[in-house]
Amino acid sequence: MHKFLVTAAAAIALFPLLAAAQTPQPYAGLETRPIKALSAQQIADLKAGRGMGFALPAELNGYPGPVHVLELADRLGLSAAQKAEMTRLFEAMKAEAMPLGERLIAEETALDALFADRRATADTVAAAAAEIGATQGLLRAAHLKYHLATLQALQPEQVQRYAELRGYTNAAPNTSTNTGSQRSEEPRLNS
Repeated sequence: MHKFLVTAAAAIALFPLLAAAQTPQPYAGLETRPIKALSAQQIADLKAGRGMGFALPAELNGYPGPVHVLELADRLGLSAAQKAEMTRLFEAMKAEAMPLGERLIAEETALDALFADRRATADTVAAAAAEIGATQGLLRAAHLKYHLATLQALQPEQVQRYAELRGYTNAAPNTSTNTGSQRSEEPRLNS
């Protein structure tokens, strides 16, 4: 009987949440956005060259990014040369990502305008979507390549510490198997 009451109480408590999740108006309010597919935060992130999750495959598999390494520089024990390299990588990443972000914003604006102006056809939408996809791919590749370069500039202990500090301790690569041969060929900035 006690088990039944607990289950019933849980179901009653969850009912409003389930009802809200099934609302027929999940996009209500988004129609006022200047670019329907992008939030104001996404636009700001693209303009500033921020990652927006594009580099998660690297970040969550033990390839730190330069900006987060800089944020943790003291706790990682970065040398002056490593700090300088992280700063260089971060600035280069921004310089590459910002124009791509602006391009993506322009392409999303053009796609939005096709629909807003009632000019959308299967061909125009396919072409616009292909452009957006290509730009997103370039932007993602730009962010990912700087994660590769960041890993090369760090010692294995720093990569492990980074994973611990970021809360994903299983993300540091096993340098003896999956990056050892690559890392030994690349110069590292030592303390």
